[in-house]
Amino acid sequence: MVKVDENKCIGCGMCAGLCPETFQMNADGKSEVLNDAVTDCAKNAAENCPVEAITL
Repeated sequence: MVKVDENKCIGCGMCAGLCPETFQMNADGKSEVLNDAVTDCAKNAAENCPVEAITL
């Protein structure tokens, strides 16, 4: 299961850029999960999140 901690998220958009089938930016400019399946691109997004807001 993929989760984003909105308190940590700085809205950089890295996750949505790397894995748009899993993440999108919401109206508050924070990342939100579209599909909570743990995929290779979701793992890549989590590894590249600058504030470690994504957990798998």
